[in-house]
Amino acid sequence: MLFFDFFQNLVDSNAQVTVEMKNDVQITGTLQAVDQYFNVKLKNISINNPEQYPHLLSLRNCFIRGSVVRSMMMMLFMLIELN
Repeated sequence: MLFFDFFQNLVDSNAQVTVEMKNDVQITGTLQAVDQYFNVKLKNISINNPEQYPHLLSLRNCFIRGSVVRSMMMMLFMLIELN
């Protein structure tokens, strides 16, 4: 469970991540929780392309099912701080 432990450490450090979903929606927020299925809970979110997805602008927190996640990106300085 190497990846799960890595993401748990990111949760503990309040990491800012960008989640890209399979439908090309990208959401940036603070990682609040992650489980063994890589379901992700984000708080203080922002949509990276608000013109295309205006209905998502009112969200502040969200839950993303792990099966729809294409990738997760985090800032380089976050990775350096973890080491």
